[in-house]
Amino acid sequence: MSSIRIVRPRRFLLASAALASLAAADVSAALAQQAGEPLPPVEVSPAQSRKQAKPAGREAQSARRAAARRPAAASAAPVVPAAAAATLLNSNAVAESASRLGLTVRETPATVEVISAATMREQGYRTVSEVAQGAVGVTSGDNPAEPSAFSMRGFTNSQINTLYNGIKIGPQNMTSRIADTANLEAVEFLKGPASLISGEGAAGGAINFVTKQPHTGPIRNEADFSWDSLNSFRAHYGSGGSTNVQGLDYRFDISRSTLNGFADDTNVKTFDTSGQLNYRISDSLKIWGAIEYREDRSKAYWGAPLVPIAFSGSHATSGIVSGNYVSNYNGTNLGAVTIDDRTFNTNYNVLDNRNVAQEVWLRGGFELKLAPDLTLKSQAYGYGAERTWFNNEIEAFNSTTNMVDRERFYVAHRQRLVGNVTDLIWDANIAGFDNRLVTTLSSSYLDFVRPGAANFPGDSVSLVDSNRGFYGPLTIQQQTARIDNEALSFEDRLKLTRTFALIGGLRVEHIGLDRNSTDKNGLEKAGFPFTKDWAPVTGRIGYTWEAVPGLTFFSQYATGADIAANNIFLLGPTQPLDLTTARTYETGVKHLFWDNRAEWAFSAYDIVRKNVYAAAGGMQLNIAGRQESRGVELAGAVRPIDPLRLWGNIAYVDARYADYNFVDGSFSGNTPPNVPRIVANAGASWRFFTPWPVELGITGRHVGDRYNTDANVVTMKAYTVADVYAFVDIPKTVFNAVDQVRLTFRVRNITDKRYAIWGDPFYPDQILLGAPRTYEISAAFKW
Repeated sequence: MSSIRIVRPRRFLLASAALASLAAADVSAALAQQAGEPLPPVEVSPAQSRKQAKPAGREAQSARRAAARRPAAASAAPVVPAAAAATLLNSNAVAESASRLGLTVRETPATVEVISAATMREQGYRTVSEVAQGAVGVTSGDNPAEPSAFSMRGFTNSQINTLYNGIKIGPQNMTSRIADTANLEAVEFLKGPASLISGEGAAGGAINFVTKQPHTGPIRNEADFSWDSLNSFRAHYGSGGSTNVQGLDYRFDISRSTLNGFADDTNVKTFDTSGQLNYRISDSLKIWGAIEYREDRSKAYWGAPLVPIAFSGSHATSGIVSGNYVSNYNGTNLGAVTIDDRTFNTNYNVLDNRNVAQEVWLRGGFELKLAPDLTLKSQAYGYGAERTWFNNEIEAFNSTTNMVDRERFYVAHRQRLVGNVTDLIWDANIAGFDNRLVTTLSSSYLDFVRPGAANFPGDSVSLVDSNRGFYGPLTIQQQTARIDNEALSFEDRLKLTRTFALIGGLRVEHIGLDRNSTDKNGLEKAGFPFTKDWAPVTGRIGYTWEAVPGLTFFSQYATGADIAANNIFLLGPTQPLDLTTARTYETGVKHLFWDNRAEWAFSAYDIVRKNVYAAAGGMQLNIAGRQESRGVELAGAVRPIDPLRLWGNIAYVDARYADYNFVDGSFSGNTPPNVPRIVANAGASWRFFTPWPVELGITGRHVGDRYNTDANVVTMKAYTVADVYAFVDIPKTVFNAVDQVRLTFRVRNITDKRYAIWGDPFYPDQILLGAPRTYEISAAFKW
């Protein structure tokens, strides 16, 4: 079948459940609600609780990051009070990205995992990528082209929606940024087609970042500091509670970090400040407002080039990559390839490189009880972002010259988004059955302007001790996208018995796209401007059955939709302007037992995505018929005795293309890039209950072999890494003004393993390496 040159983006049965966030420290508290109980009353509360030939290639590079986001329905405030006690796998948490019904993870007929702020602190997760790496079956790599790139259940990049407090801003592989975790209350993972809640783009699932929320009660303050052997530094201060004004609660957080890379002259600097006010005017009315400013600035690492083993000689490494490769960039045959050990810390980026993003969020809304069984919630939001990439991004070894060929790339985003989401929640008793129905109406409008490079300066440098030089001349061209989105959805839970519930929903939405593209002289390119409309219909139907207290079985059928070729914000007039369809069958079990000292979850799933267009490697897009993904996930945690805690998770996935045929061959049967068959995590800790309590812990992670392109010719080899930590809790008697003080010492990658963490299928000549061993000390204070 025909192949298509693109404006390149950046980037059996049955299924579900595998949570493995590992745990809040106290697991002895009783559950506040059981799955068999009726749905809790609607609680007036704010937005959340805890609860990506050459011209085409150039544009292709652009694609991956560029792009405005298609407005997606934002989540409104949660429906359930955040009073449930924590469990080992956090199954009492309410994940708003998974359902608007206010269900806990255990009550949701899907695989949902919530990693809490407590777990992030305990496990030392500094960025959202590190959070993802601790989740069940999820892999991630901080690729500067597509920051916080994720892979789960065989899907990657723009097939996974990234949400911020339930709001989607655009394709994950273009609008997401490397983000610090200090201001986050939780990270939610909803796996499998998830368009019911977050709309187009969720063929593989959704990941939701939840900022810290106000609470009612005494003011609590916290401060955290850390430093590591790469001279990285992080600091955070947060405060929240009730004010002297009756009914007015607040939360404020500010954080700053400098995370230095292991490659020369690389770093990421972040700044984040967020605040929210909740005002309960009466028992039936609450209003709230939130604001957040985020900034990140980095000097980026774009990876190490694949090099012929014959050239590297004694500097060739094993265990990082393998395979035979013909350069996608310069066409030379490299033969058997390796990563040269002299390039472990080499930065090939130009000296004047920069990656910068500034983002502002404004959100506000109300929740009004119209009647005892009827609640109206509404949230309005505005978002603005300015992003810039100014780098050398290609590092391709040339076996004819024995030099590294480089090429520059520039793109910027000016993005503005406004929208509203309104929910009407109706609690009723239908013929003796408890029922909750949520009707949601959402709309948004996005304006996206994307200045980008019209020329791509390049040069060649030596593999070792290269002269990095500067970017050089820059010529600008421009693309625009204007997208409007309206959606109507219904979600319902009907309890047929005290222990058995049917849960389902339907979403109908309209997406309108207007695109234009001009050259460096301001003249419109061929085929522009153009418009396109879509009207996807997606949904979910499933059940939960609590066979015995604490043991819940579930199954579901769910659908999703996303763009067949590229993504909605960078589609060109000659590309297939269709939507893919994805569906999943999944079934599983979630079990909390032994007086809440043990918990496990299992799921099995079968996902098919049809009408897929995928990258053959480099800048070419090929017809790939469909993508199939089958797998199982298992997670568990136990505290057999008070000092000891054990946890672990493992995921197996068989993800393959089918009917993937084109003029020059076929990739049918090949595995999508960055998808390992096996991902496993495990950990153990022992607490010494001395006057100054001490805890020792170890965590390990195994990731199986992966490919960096659809061609499956270069393998990124499996790796296993481990971290160890020790912390001491200093009693209040030592610092009377501080309620809790914790000092922590952590060693990351204790064996100093060298490994490939990620590969960009559109830059297949280079591989991103994982960080070597580092040492870290931190201090946390609460008062």
